[in-house]
Amino acid sequence: MTSFILAIDQGTTSSRAILFDRQGQITAIAQQEFPQHFPEDGWIEHNPEDIWESVIATCKEVLVKANISASQVDGVGITNQRETTVVWDRKTGKPIYNAIVWQDRRTSELCQSLRDQGHTEEVQAKTGLLIDPYFSATKLAWILDHVEGARERAERGELAFGTVDSFLIWRLTGGKHATDATNASRTALFNIHTQQWDESLLKLYNVPANMLPEVKDSSDDFGTLEVSWLGEPLPIAGVAGDQQAALVGQACFQPGMGKSTYGTGCFMIVNTGDTPSLSRNRLLTTIGYRLNGKPTYAMEGSIFVAGATVQWLRDGLNLFADASETEALARETRSGHSVYLVPAFTGLGAPHWDPKARGAIFGLTRDTGIAEIVAAGLQAVCYQTLDLQHCMNDDMDAAPKNLRVDGGMVKNSWVMQFLADMLNVQVDRPTILETTALGAAYLAGLRLGWYDSLEEIEQLWRCEKSFTPMMEETTREHLYQGWLDAVSRVRSN
Repeated sequence: MTSFILAIDQGTTSSRAILFDRQGQITAIAQQEFPQHFPEDGWIEHNPEDIWESVIATCKEVLVKANISASQVDGVGITNQRETTVVWDRKTGKPIYNAIVWQDRRTSELCQSLRDQGHTEEVQAKTGLLIDPYFSATKLAWILDHVEGARERAERGELAFGTVDSFLIWRLTGGKHATDATNASRTALFNIHTQQWDESLLKLYNVPANMLPEVKDSSDDFGTLEVSWLGEPLPIAGVAGDQQAALVGQACFQPGMGKSTYGTGCFMIVNTGDTPSLSRNRLLTTIGYRLNGKPTYAMEGSIFVAGATVQWLRDGLNLFADASETEALARETRSGHSVYLVPAFTGLGAPHWDPKARGAIFGLTRDTGIAEIVAAGLQAVCYQTLDLQHCMNDDMDAAPKNLRVDGGMVKNSWVMQFLADMLNVQVDRPTILETTALGAAYLAGLRLGWYDSLEEIEQLWRCEKSFTPMMEETTREHLYQGWLDAVSRVRSN
């Protein structure tokens, strides 16, 4: 009987469940979107119950689609939107507030206060991160300080904190409180050198240690699903934050190998091996994955808005009905159009880290139409990736000569060619684009004995198409200077 691994891919705008076989091939996919909540400017929340219900619904649906029973599933891998913060009651499992999403900027003033007090160097040295609303620590502090009675309840040990993976593990297993090292490394509370929650950071952010989950390897025993959910007591054997899971799914196991994921945001990560190196250019040092107690580090550039730009052009401006239409629209534009769209809807991420920046469109002329605005939105993703590439080239001795890409946007070949042109490197698109979920499946497979080594997983990676640079240097530089000028106009500092 054929066996499968069930990968739960809990993202920012939807939850997916994907069944993989031993060759890393997709058997079935189920997906369900859930509501986004914007209570104030710069605030973004999810109802954790919506997340939970969408996860359970897609897990059940994917089994039906594949026409298999849960008895044919060997185990479960989980990958998740990172930094998004949930606090729940230990007795009931009920959240005490909505999940504060990674894009949320409500703690900007608190972060500025911590920077003004001179804590930046300590935080970066211990966590590899910057002091920014992006990370979980200030979101957690906000919940404790703004939900009535929360801090007192937390001090009494009544509340649990977790990123989305922890919340799902708790619900699926009936109360196991755990996370993996990749997710822990995004909280700004975890020391990436000692591999422990850091007491001085907990004190800095005023977070009680008793709220925190146990930190495990990315391939580990995270507990067993209660039989009531899918009908079988399935082991959760692999967990990683979405971008680190994609690093694994893209088989970037050698130092210097990198991938860039184009989903809601864009995240470029390069494997740096067993030594963490701090960026001089405000990039992030993070844990790429941890196996057998040994962390592999990575350097990351985080762009807050990528695919979300396409979503905004579709839903906010109603410029097209489906994202698949954007490639044809972009091909209608002349190569030298002057329109630049800076999608700073929730501020600017790396390397600017400007939470107060806001989006804008520049260079509009009388003949500007829908095609030019759509093309500018797509090109913005490539320009932002070039921003990251420049930083990585400066930070690393050997920056990647080619880039593996994944995520929904990479289906658009026009965007991928423009990306290769702007980066001036080969861009490789794999046959399996669901590399985030695939990475979670691989991590579970390592624990379950499906694979003996990373080398065995590496042999499964396949390239569907490579895009090689075709643009002249003078054109590339002209376009990029226009982008830098546009960004300078939206900066708040």
